[in-house]
Amino acid sequence: MSTQVQPHRSSCPISCALDILGDKWTLLVLRDILFKRKRYFREFLTSPEKIASNILADRLRKLEAAGMILRRYDPSNGCKIAYSVTEKGIDLIPAILELLRWGAKHEVADSKHDQLIEQFDRNPEQVIAEIRSSLGWVASSELLTPEAL
Repeated sequence: MSTQVQPHRSSCPISCALDILGDKWTLLVLRDILFKRKRYFREFLTSPEKIASNILADRLRKLEAAGMILRRYDPSNGCKIAYSVTEKGIDLIPAILELLRWGAKHEVADSKHDQLIEQFDRNPEQVIAEIRSSLGWVASSELLTPEAL
């Protein structure tokens, strides 16, 4: 599949980041991979935000083209496609945690996330390190094919 990365609108780092992440679905897809350990297309469809399958397919393609996730054949079932996060995607953990903290403070009083926010407030580096290590592995640029299984 050839997916072309679109040119950036400007050289401003915020603008460049928004070129990739600036819609209402992309960060939620990354959230699901990073925090909810979703790996398969159908798993993403079960999120409470109810992303449409065509939008999900588009966001997964864009994230792959941006080098934030990898799409590969699942080693345990060569017929299934699994998505995994790259180091570039993992580097968004602090930003996503900050958005969680901001949203919980200003928009939604949801006690479900209070413990994580308190831990992040006390020791952000430790929380980030624990999330990184819980991912188990970081995707390499090597894609598995059914023949390689």
